[in-house]
Amino acid sequence: MNLQPIADLVSLCAAKGVKDAILSPGSRCAPLSLAFVRHPDIHTRTLSDERSAAFVALGIALETRRPVVLVCTSGSAAYNYAPAVAEAYFQQLPLLILTADRPPEWIDQWDGQTIHQQNLYGSHVKAAFQFPDSFSHPDQHWYGRRQVTEALTLAKAFPPGPVHINVPLREPFYPDAAHPFHFQAPKVPAQSLRGQLDLCAEDRERLKGTLQDAKRVLIVPGQQSPSPVLAGLLEEIAASRKALVVADSISNMQVPHALTLQDHFMGELPAEEAPDLLITFGKSLISKKLKLFLRAAACPHWHVQEAGYVPDTFQALQMHVPCHPAAFLRFFSAQRSPQPEETFSAWRALEAHYLEKIQADFVQRPFGEWTAIQRTLQRLPRGAKVHAANSMAVRYVNMCGRIAAEVYCNRGTSGIDGSSSTAVGAAFSTKDTVLLVTGDLAFFYDRNAFWHNYPMPNLRILLLNNHGGEIFRKIKGPSEQPELEEYFVTKQRLNARLLCEEFGFQYLLVHDKEALEEALTLFFQPSFKPKLIEVLV
Repeated sequence: MNLQPIADLVSLCAAKGVKDAILSPGSRCAPLSLAFVRHPDIHTRTLSDERSAAFVALGIALETRRPVVLVCTSGSAAYNYAPAVAEAYFQQLPLLILTADRPPEWIDQWDGQTIHQQNLYGSHVKAAFQFPDSFSHPDQHWYGRRQVTEALTLAKAFPPGPVHINVPLREPFYPDAAHPFHFQAPKVPAQSLRGQLDLCAEDRERLKGTLQDAKRVLIVPGQQSPSPVLAGLLEEIAASRKALVVADSISNMQVPHALTLQDHFMGELPAEEAPDLLITFGKSLISKKLKLFLRAAACPHWHVQEAGYVPDTFQALQMHVPCHPAAFLRFFSAQRSPQPEETFSAWRALEAHYLEKIQADFVQRPFGEWTAIQRTLQRLPRGAKVHAANSMAVRYVNMCGRIAAEVYCNRGTSGIDGSSSTAVGAAFSTKDTVLLVTGDLAFFYDRNAFWHNYPMPNLRILLLNNHGGEIFRKIKGPSEQPELEEYFVTKQRLNARLLCEEFGFQYLLVHDKEALEEALTLFFQPSFKPKLIEVLV
């Protein structure tokens, strides 16, 4: 086969900022895999489970904020990427998915490992391309290069997201062992397109009056990666009381004067405590109580982002403010005077009450999952990153209030399927400690996250093993059903000891506070291998 178009594809990836590629074994994808492995500027790893591989790539993209390439063979292998592709789409993370495929004439002919791969991921990618299946004419070479350039530009353009290129490949797949790939330096711009960064003069005039007149302004940042610039601006606004700031853990905006215990007190606020203007930036929230309160309040809602689709999360979206949040916060601060001391005083009083209550109760509270999480988070080393699995793990983390660490969770689709793999991808991409806080179902469901040959000495896992999906006991609907135990909680008998032996992890088992304290003295110490604390309650 003609290898030059594949070499050009990989050269373009390198030129457009790709540094990492996650490959899964297969014959049909061999030309792609070999080209990425042999390119000097791209770091490749191989993971056999495509579902896990895709979440590992997502974790790398989350940590590095760069596009990551995925390569797999044809057939159901490509479908196994789907959960992570959807998560990347809703988390706005750049992935380039390259799926090897049969030539078009062999689709629907009962040929092996053949499915319908064009537009495989539907509306969960920003775009889907079909790579040329032959290169007999120079225009086909140009068209292949154009597709890769456009795909990577789209993946990085605001809002970032996954893009799919389906690559039909003909036999023979394997070049001669001595055959070199000719990586030519392409002439392409390295930068990506962005949305509107600043407010135009017309928008400034339109917003100025409302911002000056609003009596009770609430700012709620949604899920996003840390930004010292945004955090500094938000803290200035919160400290000067120009607005009240309420922040979930996954917002990474829990600045000193923000409220962070909303999961504890929102149910106690009367309706008259609602804001008269809600301003948000970032993506989703964890706190259901906060969302329900704001939906009931139906106050005007402005969402700030550079471009793209804006969800109406609180059913009162009045305006999309099209600029970077930093530009808006600077403008906002310039327009606002401090709100009177009594504004939002009930919110602040409840925050102070529950902060004192949580601290007092911690000593007396029986040992349990939340206690274990609280204590582990208190012992985090400087610079640590926390990855929380969905279901109860992330809710417990959010209930802890202000956390002195970066916090991540797959809240794009809120599934349990790839939380461990995402944490592994992050651990591959940083030397800082990566702590995965997870429940037993999420952990064992994604055990192939650890099925590879790469070291992860900075990975730490806090496993809460209650032998089932205990969240369903806390949800009113399933908890009242006679089928609760078998069909919702789904009791299981596994523990992590044998898994740790299999993968070479240090295993620490705890049943009570004393054992946890002893385990934590070892847990965050430097090591050549990952460590896992299993909390049995």
